[in-house]
Amino acid sequence: MKSSDGPLRLGFIGGGTNSAVGYTHFLASRLDGLFDVVAGCFSKDPDVNAASADYFGIDSERCHPSSEALFESEDLDAICVLTPTPDHKSRVIAALRAGFDVICEKALGTSVSESQEIAKVQKETGRRLLVTFNYVGYPMVREARAMIRAGAIGTLQQIYCEMPQESFARSVSNPQSWRRSDYDIPCVSLDLGVHVVHMVDYLASGSACNLIAATENTFGNFAEVVDTVNVLASCGHNTLVNMMWGKAALGNSNGLKFRVFGDEGSLEWEQASPEHMRYCTKDGSIRTLQRGQEGLLEANSARYNRFKAGHPAGFVEAFANIYADFATTMRDGAGEEPIYDVSSAHKGLCLLHDIHQISQVM
Repeated sequence: MKSSDGPLRLGFIGGGTNSAVGYTHFLASRLDGLFDVVAGCFSKDPDVNAASADYFGIDSERCHPSSEALFESEDLDAICVLTPTPDHKSRVIAALRAGFDVICEKALGTSVSESQEIAKVQKETGRRLLVTFNYVGYPMVREARAMIRAGAIGTLQQIYCEMPQESFARSVSNPQSWRRSDYDIPCVSLDLGVHVVHMVDYLASGSACNLIAATENTFGNFAEVVDTVNVLASCGHNTLVNMMWGKAALGNSNGLKFRVFGDEGSLEWEQASPEHMRYCTKDGSIRTLQRGQEGLLEANSARYNRFKAGHPAGFVEAFANIYADFATTMRDGAGEEPIYDVSSAHKGLCLLHDIHQISQVM
């Protein structure tokens, strides 16, 4: 039964101390007091599982040896699935069938068929399923979409979005084993491409992408997997879309960036400086927008200002904004719009599948 007072009760599957994402989810879910991580099966390794519970301050009796034991023993508001992506389908479906709402780390699955299976079970059970596309949690990203919708740059003509990383090209590269395999969709697209296509979908307010051309390449240290993807597409009323993501871009730890151009102005934002956005207009003026300035459409909302402007918010705060959206959805039955639901996640995987199908190797 859903908690009516106090934080929503959350249980983790995966996300232990050896996880790349677990601690971020732990911090973000609790930042605004909307969720409390109270139980979990944090790892298949008993030692890591116990150490993770201790690290997160979870009572030892609520640290379970398996997800099945977690389901049987706990009364929770949601299960958070933080296992490697190839394990998502089985864990998500099991949690849904056990009667839990589910929060799942991206990507929802490794293929279109997996997301279809998950969507079928979600519909059958009637439980909520939310997917963490965390980068749209940044206040200035939300400001960008609000400005585009309000016509601040006129008719949207071009979107450029990229996410270059260097992890597969560095001399010390040592990725997790599951990231050194490709699936129906290349792993680099499950890791990075899901964020890029979701960001484009977010900025374009859901306009469908029509693919024109795409390439997949391997430039890094691991010849067995694709590590770089470039895409040319269109969306909406002939808006040109350029997308790039990859793990062989030396000098980039996480270079997420977008530029959008309209017939009256443009916007430019990058995660390296998330509190600022460059706004140019047809008369030649160039402004740097930032949280706290007068006249912003979205970013000055109280929910995005945990502390006064001039004290930069970052990745964890953006992630916490996603969890705040989730809390609203879970308590009220609906969020602002379905930007994290199973249909959105499935839509992105369909596009990534199509990109893989048409890709050329240069």
